[in-house]
Amino acid sequence: MTTPITTDPVLKPGVKAPYELICSTTFLLKRVGMLAKERSMEAYEAIGANPYHYGVLAVLEEGARDTQAKIADALGYDRSWLVGLLDELEEAGFIERKRDPEDRRRHLVSLTPAGKKRLAQLRAVSKSVESELLASLDSEQRDQLHQLLLQLAADHDPRYAPANGKSTPAKTPV
Repeated sequence: MTTPITTDPVLKPGVKAPYELICSTTFLLKRVGMLAKERSMEAYEAIGANPYHYGVLAVLEEGARDTQAKIADALGYDRSWLVGLLDELEEAGFIERKRDPEDRRRHLVSLTPAGKKRLAQLRAVSKSVESELLASLDSEQRDQLHQLLLQLAADHDPRYAPANGKSTPAKTPV
């Protein structure tokens, strides 16, 4: 059973979450995560996209992950589910899929010029949502939050460990 959760900030005066939950870092992380997901979905849907498209296009721009399996593994997506996302992106003209001449069982996936433009749009949406969600934090606090989340993510999933040996991955220009 799915419980609907409202992220509407307009609440009745005097209504507060239980103190025990306010004291729980994981509860607060889940609440902010749900809010981020909801706002992201709305923002991406407004331009006919979704955050999963953004992930796929961002992986492809790096260039080293050109097979469907590598893309799925880099993002932690189910390989069969990724095929549907690739179908959507290919139909829109954002990617191309071709049989790998060295292994006919595999498809090589590449970003098209239209896909590069779409990626720029999706980056702008992501940056806008992030700016809105983090508006109450100054630059130093945002960097600190990012560092802490990156450390936690890397501790639990090696895909998030910075590849360049630095504690912060290079910021993507918008």
